[in-house]
Amino acid sequence: MNLSNQVATVFRQNPLLRLYKHYIFDSVIILKNEGWKALIRKRGTKFLFIIFGYYLIRDTILYIIIPLCIAKGLL
Repeated sequence: MNLSNQVATVFRQNPLLRLYKHYIFDSVIILKNEGWKALIRKRGTKFLFIIFGYYLIRDTILYIIIPLCIAKGLL
C-alpha cells in the first residue's frame, strides 16, 4: 500500500480528521469568496480565539521553551 492510500485510509477511519479537514477547507472557501466579515459572521468569534490560541501556544513553544531548554542543556 503506497503512502497516498495509507493517508486516505486514515482519513476515512478517523471522523475527527474528516471534520477538521472539512471545517478548515470550508473556512478558507468562505474567506476567499466572501471575506473576513462573512467568516466571522458564519464561524463566530470562537474561531478567532482558536486561531489566536493555536499561534500563541505554537510560538511559545518554538521561541521560548525550546531556546530555554537548549540554554539549560536539556536538549
